[in-house]
Amino acid sequence: MQRREDALEYGLRFPNTYKDTPFHDPNWQLVRVKKSKKAFLWTYEKDGYIHLNVKVDPEWRDFWRRVYPSVIPAYHQNKDHWNTIILDGSIPYALNAASDADLS
Repeated sequence: MQRREDALEYGLRFPNTYKDTPFHDPNWQLVRVKKSKKAFLWTYEKDGYIHLNVKVDPEWRDFWRRVYPSVIPAYHQNKDHWNTIILDGSIPYALNAASDADLS
């Protein structure tokens, strides 16, 4: 996965989700859960790459960071519950890190 559109499409496959641009800046696009309005996927471009902030189970957080250098503590979010995935082509299935997100 290299494109923001692919990441957003993946996030929108979860039931009862929607895309949001809360900062009125098209660089920041989120996927939220309709009922709770909680975001579980943030997308933005930084340093020439698309970045994804994904909500992760704290038990898996450090695993992803150890295995892939392009997974780092989340930019501008709680480092205990969020990782940033840099879409630089080094992770075959970038959004697997988001698969255990709490969508309630």
